Amino acid sequence: MKNLAEVETRIEKRAAGATEKDNATVKGKIVEFAWKLMREGCSQKTIENYVKMIKWLHKRGANILDPESVKDTIALQRRWSNATKCLAVAAYQKFAEFNNISWKPPKYKMERKLPFIPLESEIDALIACCGKKTATILQLLKETGMRIGEAVRLRWVDVDLEQRIIRVNNPEKGGKPRAFKISINLAGMLNSLPRVNEMVFGKTCPKSAYINFRRQRKRAAVKLQNPRLLRITFHTLRHWKATMEYHKTRSLLHVMKVLGHRSVQNTLIYTQLLEVEDDEFHSATARSVDEARKLIESGFEYVCTYEDVMLFRKRK
Repeated sequence: MKNLAEVETRIEKRAAGATEKDNATVKGKIVEFAWKLMREGCSQKTIENYVKMIKWLHKRGANILDPESVKDTIALQRRWSNATKCLAVAAYQKFAEFNNISWKPPKYKMERKLPFIPLESEIDALIACCGKKTATILQLLKETGMRIGEAVRLRWVDVDLEQRIIRVNNPEKGGKPRAFKISINLAGMLNSLPRVNEMVFGKTCPKSAYINFRRQRKRAAVKLQNPRLLRITFHTLRHWKATMEYHKTRSLLHVMKVLGHRSVQNTLIYTQLLEVEDDEFHSATARSVDEARKLIESGFEYVCTYEDVMLFRKRK
């Protein structure tokens, strides 16, 4: 404990005693780091995350040119999860590589937890409580399983409202491009958005979208007296979509295609998620082809026909 206190004190003194010249040198190194990441062809999101992490390490007293100092700083971040520490190690690994710094990275094991999977009725209730743009984003994520970054970068040229097809041509995290057939409901919601520029959601970025969503989510949870809604995030809808697709098809390859994964290892987690019981269905009936078509478009699947009535079901 004495040694730990000494290390903490040393790091605090280093952070407090940093000169303007030191800070200018670090700033230059970080700008150079960002440029080299860009030249390597890293995604914008990766560049942002790595640069932010190097800045955090410097702000917390690490000498980013001294790998032992970086190790000490990462180890002392008690509020960081192992996932955050893994990101810090990955970011500094790249920084060290670019600056010819030799270091032996610490080993942190990322703890993977099973995500929260809400009921479809809870998702629909939340969407109904949100404003037009946020509701449209949520419905889009629910039907396609897109990442929020992919959704806000969607362009009108990627949306065919006549055929009700959306194409993801700018996938994140090295994912594959993909196309989705959307519902009449979502097509109508998209069509009602103002077309101020080439982007479907205008100047909305993931951060601003989440800030607006968080405020509306809190209001909806209070209004509906359902605290479970507070656990729903944009990424929750990606997990929900993948889980429902797996339970419907029992095909990992299908789920992998929907999510745009390049490795089936990233898709395997969806075999461990919520087991949907056979009796957890909404049921509906149709007496005409038009009624049956509308049910299918809203997500129902045909079961059988009994006394000239078609029976359909959809998982809750």
